[in-house]
Amino acid sequence: MKPGELETWLETDDSKAVGQHSGGGESVGHESGRRIIGLLRRKRAELTDRDYAHMRKVVGYVHRHMAQRPKGDVSQTKWRYSLMNWGHDPLKGS
Repeated sequence: MKPGELETWLETDDSKAVGQHSGGGESVGHESGRRIIGLLRRKRAELTDRDYAHMRKVVGYVHRHMAQRPKGDVSQTKWRYSLMNWGHDPLKGS
């Protein structure tokens, strides 16, 4: 997802409702999505080792979650919404 798309998505109720919430706060995926926006808007030369570590975490999450794709139409599922919080819309194909 592009930074603007992800930013708009993260403002939705569906985005805020999915994922693991610690103590009623923001979900891990939602927090990650906000961080991803910042990473996508920075120049490569500005990225730190910590930024690259987070990107590896995101890629790992997306790969694991994609392997758990449910059968049928996934357009309005928590599975898809969770992936979108991490910056990946499985209906877009990339």
